[in-house]
Amino acid sequence: MGMYIGIGRKARQCFGFDEIALVPSILTINPDEVDTSWEIAGLRFEVPIIASAMDGVVDVKFAAEFGRLGGFAVLNLEGVQTRYEDPSEVLERIAGADPETSTHLIQTIYEEPLKKELIGKRIEEIKAQGAPAVVSAIPQRAAEFGLLAAEAGCDIFVVQSTVATVQHESTAYDTLDFAAFIEEMHRHRVPVIVGNTCTYEVTYELMEAGADAVLVGIGPGAACTTRGVLGIGVPQVTTTVDTAYARDRFYKMTGRYVPIITDGGMRVGGDICKAIAAGADAVMIGSPFAKAFEAPGRGFHWGMATPHANLPRGTRIRVGQSATLEQVLFGPAQLDDGSQNLMGALRTSMGNLGAHCIREMQNVEIIIAPSIKTEGKVEQKAQRIGMAK
Repeated sequence: MGMYIGIGRKARQCFGFDEIALVPSILTINPDEVDTSWEIAGLRFEVPIIASAMDGVVDVKFAAEFGRLGGFAVLNLEGVQTRYEDPSEVLERIAGADPETSTHLIQTIYEEPLKKELIGKRIEEIKAQGAPAVVSAIPQRAAEFGLLAAEAGCDIFVVQSTVATVQHESTAYDTLDFAAFIEEMHRHRVPVIVGNTCTYEVTYELMEAGADAVLVGIGPGAACTTRGVLGIGVPQVTTTVDTAYARDRFYKMTGRYVPIITDGGMRVGGDICKAIAAGADAVMIGSPFAKAFEAPGRGFHWGMATPHANLPRGTRIRVGQSATLEQVLFGPAQLDDGSQNLMGALRTSMGNLGAHCIREMQNVEIIIAPSIKTEGKVEQKAQRIGMAK
């Protein structure tokens, strides 16, 4: 498979959201009658959209509101929420910084030591408002923070890194034994989501290690610069198809269904629909939620690796504030760009595609159609460019 890119070297062609389209079915369904729910380790959620663990997106209040609306948001245990008793002031400073100095300021702010007592406090604050407490850490801190989070009553723990693998070598630090860690968390009855990856092989190995769900996607996020800085990543449609195949093979071999969560690169409702059509059980997004009035970033969004001391792989971007979280998820939409009423878009798409549920949505017809967003849209494009100016 693949095509030659030079003498003796082949490369596989891969696809992103802008290069495909979904084909309507012979059956259509009332959008109000489709089932958008999904499950992870027996926990059921009506909203298959997760808010990513970024400091400009999720704090306690945001997580509580997201839970009220039927989904969950992930709180970063290594961000400002666990470095500062009251992070409001530092978030104001980040939002007010000049573009030229924002990365250095963020690096400085994240030099403040983590305060372990704030881990339990934040989890308790979320749960006190009746929302699922879902938190994340990188592999190097997962063993310690995972137990602290479990003791505080967290509902789901996320182990997230730029590139996650079961097989990892290092002489400088101890590596996380995923299988042992997940087994320990399961003793505390805490499901574990692991990411990020973009290949069949690694996804299958993470499932064998006991992961309850796998985050897929490397570097597609609006605030992430991993693909530019490191040159790695696979477009999200191909990533989702490949990793969903691993999920289906693993289910066939073991009888255990491990959801795939497509993480990043989705700007509008249509992208979310395409991710699920490619095989995702749920999606994780950041920048559309960073635009919500409830988001702690105050209209700004920055990547999780932005504070890296030597090689920042993220940037602070201005996304503005345009709607409430409820409007972003359920409408009514005030903008026509697809960034609001994401659940309405998903329901309408499922109805037109004849999909009663997420599992049926994963089997709709997909075509390669790079002209789908520009065909007949010259006036729209010109108008948007004019508005941007």
